[in-house]
Amino acid sequence: MKIGIIVAMDKELQQLQTLFTDGNVVVQKCGIGKVNAALGAQRMINEFHPDVIVSSGCAGGNGDDVEMQDVVVSSQLAYHDVYCGKAIDNITQYGQVQGLPLFYESPTWLLDKAEASWPLAAGEHPRLHRGLIVTGDWFVDSKEKMRAIVSHFPQAKAVDMESCAIAQTCYINKVAFVSFRVVSDIPLRDDHASQYHNFWQTVSEHSFLVTKSFVEAIMAG
Repeated sequence: MKIGIIVAMDKELQQLQTLFTDGNVVVQKCGIGKVNAALGAQRMINEFHPDVIVSSGCAGGNGDDVEMQDVVVSSQLAYHDVYCGKAIDNITQYGQVQGLPLFYESPTWLLDKAEASWPLAAGEHPRLHRGLIVTGDWFVDSKEKMRAIVSHFPQAKAVDMESCAIAQTCYINKVAFVSFRVVSDIPLRDDHASQYHNFWQTVSEHSFLVTKSFVEAIMAG
């Protein structure tokens, strides 16, 4: 099996590239935002032909049960900044690109692999959460921005800038996809992204080892 891992930033690439030496696992950086993510995913598919693509990196967390350094694995993915309006039809919903799904679903077997590979017992921190990841071209650095997002998607467990764009690209190309994101900050409990900056300064060093365990579980079949 061939697995492609896509990250947005050099910081994430540096964390993950050293963890994978198997030629059947390739880690590439796409850049920040939805367009870069979609281009990076299509390039990965065209050049590497993976069976599975994993979006890895960090994300803002949401929910009373989500804490810093927890990991969210995407059961569903959606856009929080897409709205096609009602001028054409009354079917397309907020967050949905017309003619495509509102929610992109990750395969159950990948979610099961994530849970099976989790190294900690239930209730121990950090924890793994299955849930909705929403994507948009915002860096969420204020409570007001996060409140606007969760007003549309209160069930969201994480917010990022790439995952759904990769999911859409994989959906079109019929490639299995999952996002596996470390929570770097909780915007509704933060001010001016101080948690995010602290994450990279003090706690990120071992945060992506869980991605290695997850990918190894997929490779093991």
